[in-house]
Amino acid sequence: MKIVITGSLGHISKPLTEKLLAKGHIITVISSKHDKQKEIEKLGAKAAIGSVENSAFLTETFRGADAVYTMLPHPNFADPNLDPMTFARTISNNFSRAIQDSGVKRVVHLSSIGAHLDQGTGLILMHHQAENTLGGLPGVNITFMRPVGFYYNLFSFVGGIKASGIIASNYGADDRIPWAAPADIATSIAEEIESPLAGQKIRYVASEELTCNETARILGEAINKPDLKWKLITDEQLKTIYENFGMPKVIIKGIVEMQSCMHKGPFYDDYYLQKPILGKTKMKDFALEFAAIFNQG
Repeated sequence: MKIVITGSLGHISKPLTEKLLAKGHIITVISSKHDKQKEIEKLGAKAAIGSVENSAFLTETFRGADAVYTMLPHPNFADPNLDPMTFARTISNNFSRAIQDSGVKRVVHLSSIGAHLDQGTGLILMHHQAENTLGGLPGVNITFMRPVGFYYNLFSFVGGIKASGIIASNYGADDRIPWAAPADIATSIAEEIESPLAGQKIRYVASEELTCNETARILGEAINKPDLKWKLITDEQLKTIYENFGMPKVIIKGIVEMQSCMHKGPFYDDYYLQKPILGKTKMKDFALEFAAIFNQG
């Protein structure tokens, strides 16, 4: 198959590219960075250097492909002028136009858990927007991948642990949270790309389900802090922490609202209705990576 992959050589796109190349597929990887071209070509894939904000570039790159893998790139949350919903709308509209104009009939799109909800999920509404846009494409067979929270999101707590000796957020303690490894997500995406489909499909991806206290214990043991706790704080307390970091207000609102829904909202309801088989990579495996980052410097 001729397959186009967006996301450059990111956490998911690189292992996905490697998996599909190993199976003999012809892969084109889209990247906005010229310095990624040699690395992409070294893997055995073709590099298409350009921006997903350019629908003409996407159309030309998608043309002739048997399948495409799409994803919203990570926006610059430090940009005070960022409007997350406008960003998501622009990119998903570009994908939509390129898919239609190029004639692609098979798409696998990286969405997110919580994307089924149309309110109350903060930044996850970006993925709801993308699903609505791509889901309206006539004659396109599309799988929406909805992974749960990525293990590497836990790296954001490294500074707090070093400063205060705890993990603190507006979700936590005994909240049961599913986590996913990029490698397991990539495996699931590869399976979907190679699988025939008529219509649309939702597929959740998770690697392990743990309470936040269980997660803290596993990470704590890896960093020689066996008594590490995950403290549940209020939305206002978390908002104040982010304000002190100088984070843009729209991003603070989006993160706080998203995590509040994880704590006490319907965020995981649809996941448990369509609960997937858990992947191979467990929190103990990730804890080794976490410890390596924690112990740097």
